[in-house]
Amino acid sequence: MIASLPMYDRPETRDANDALWAEIRMRLPWPTPQTLTRGGDPWDHWQSPDLILSQTCGYPYRAHLHGHVQLAGSPVHDLPGCPPGHYNSVIIARADDPRDSPADYAAARFAFNAALSQSGWAAPQNYAAAQGFRFTNPVQTGEHVLSARAVAEGRADVAAIDALTWLLILRHDPFAVDLREITRTPPTPILPYITAPGRDADTLARAVAAAITALPTAHRNSLALSGLTRIPAAEYLNVPNPPPPEPGAPVLG
Repeated sequence: MIASLPMYDRPETRDANDALWAEIRMRLPWPTPQTLTRGGDPWDHWQSPDLILSQTCGYPYRAHLHGHVQLAGSPVHDLPGCPPGHYNSVIIARADDPRDSPADYAAARFAFNAALSQSGWAAPQNYAAAQGFRFTNPVQTGEHVLSARAVAEGRADVAAIDALTWLLILRHDPFAVDLREITRTPPTPILPYITAPGRDADTLARAVAAAITALPTAHRNSLALSGLTRIPAAEYLNVPNPPPPEPGAPVLG
C-alpha cells in the first residue's frame, strides 16, 4: 500500500505531513500503511493500484492520469488572491534585475521545473500568451526550489514558482533575499489529492477533511493548510495546455 504527500514535503514540513497522514489513516476503515512513502518516482505512486492517497499536479492529472485515478479532494491553502482549492504561480526574478515586466523576460533564461508542471510551465506560458508573448529560452531544473535558486545564483533570469512553494521558500531558504516577485498568474485548481480506481474516494475525502481540522495549529500553519474542498474533474481538464518546451532545452545541474 502506498500513501505519499510528495509535493510540499521538505525538512521543515516533514513532521506536519507525517502528522497529517497519521490523522487521516486513523479515520479510514481499511488497512493503510503506517508511514508515508518517500523517495522513488511519484509517477509510480500515482499509477499504482495500491495507492491509498497521494497528491499530484493538475497538468499530469489532465494530461495522463484522468480516468486512471480518482480525485479525493483539493486542499485549501492560505494563498493571497486565490479562491478555496486554487493556487497560482509567482513569477520571480533577481532582486537587482531592473526589468519590470514579465514581457521583458521573453527571451531571458526561463527556469522551469518540469514540462508537465502546471505552475512551473503551463501557468506562466498561458499567462504570457494572454499578454502576447512567450517565454522562449527555457532551462530545466527538476524542482521549483532549484528553479528559484538558479535565478538567485544568476544561472537563470526568471522562473514561475508554485505559490505555496514560494511561501515556503520565503520562510526557509536564505537565498530568497536575492529574489523578488514580478507578478502572479491567474488562479487555477490546486494540486489535488488522488487515490486508485476502485477505492472509496468519498470516504477518503471525509477523512482528509476531518484530519485537517484535527491537525494541531502549528502543523496547519507549517503547511499553510486550512481545509479541503471538492473541485470537479472538469475544472482541472478545462485548463489549457501550452506548447511544450522545444526538444533539447538545457538542463541545469
